[in-house]
Amino acid sequence: MRNYEVVFVAAPTLSSEELDGFINHIQTVVEGKNGKVVKVDNWGKKSLAYKIKKFREAYYVVLSIEGDGSAIAELERRFRVTDYIIRFISVRIDEDVKRSEKIKAARRKKSAKPEPEISNFPEPLTGVGPEQATPSDL
Repeated sequence: MRNYEVVFVAAPTLSSEELDGFINHIQTVVEGKNGKVVKVDNWGKKSLAYKIKKFREAYYVVLSIEGDGSAIAELERRFRVTDYIIRFISVRIDEDVKRSEKIKAARRKKSAKPEPEISNFPEPLTGVGPEQATPSDL
């Protein structure tokens, strides 16, 4: 099973009930393709950085999905044919999660090692001191 993050932007003309119904539909599609929606993060209506299809605002929704490529391909196909989906992107994140876990483990291992104590004072010098120096030493 691979981990994906899917973000889509929906038109602001939708009501919140219609958007919730579409999100539930997306969840059933993913489950039908032997996937699992781990997390749904509905950011609500936000202003866009620039106009997209004459809209200045849109609904942002982020989905965390565990599944294979067929579930994501079906989602993307449905996003393309749905009129009120303005933009979408799907990103595979399982490799990034593995890499970050490996880095975290290395940091924990490094912080668990006791560091050697370092003295703040230098050791006294042995040999000729300034009071014992002769003019030929200077």
